[in-house]
Amino acid sequence: MDSDGVLDPAEVFDELGADYEAAFHEAWLVWQGLHELLARLRPGDEVLDLGSGTGRPVAERLSGAGFEVTGLDVSATMIELARQRVPGARFELTDIRDRDFPPESLHAVVAFFSLLTLSRAEVRTMLERVREWLAPGGVFALLTVPGDIEQRVVRFLGYPMRATSFAAEEWPRLLERAGLEVLRDSSEPFVPTGRSGAETEQHQLLLARKP
Repeated sequence: MDSDGVLDPAEVFDELGADYEAAFHEAWLVWQGLHELLARLRPGDEVLDLGSGTGRPVAERLSGAGFEVTGLDVSATMIELARQRVPGARFELTDIRDRDFPPESLHAVVAFFSLLTLSRAEVRTMLERVREWLAPGGVFALLTVPGDIEQRVVRFLGYPMRATSFAAEEWPRLLERAGLEVLRDSSEPFVPTGRSGAETEQHQLLLARKP
């Protein structure tokens, strides 16, 4: 917690635990993103899940389909839950900004909401790293909440934290500048379930590939 009473991401997700999974389990674009990945990957492909949470549904679904999944998360609670729920995947307690992978070693990278915790400069750097890690033809699935904000204090499922994003029309441009080809860009409203007072938020799913 900082001097303004704002929690860092590890604190927020340690507190939320399995409640996070319940709140977003019905998010339609999460499932659509998984469907797109399953259609484009082959069993044995290496998949990285940036901000893997409890492991459900992303790592669970991809691991169950025969992919080699590595999940990264900054929350010890989330990593513990993920290891229990998805024993067939690997999970590491680490900040996604600190982990590196060999060039062209991954067939897919998933970032569902995890880039919201970075600064704008860090987002741009992360997109370039994703492109570097992906093998040619590899796929990047990004799910975010669009908005022209940087390090704004928001209440996420009741907890104060800082969030960063870009306007919806800017996200595909960011991917293209990072050297990725945008294949899909779609948006849907969603209300997190199981939380009183939860507000409707816009979700944006982008699917891109490395040429």
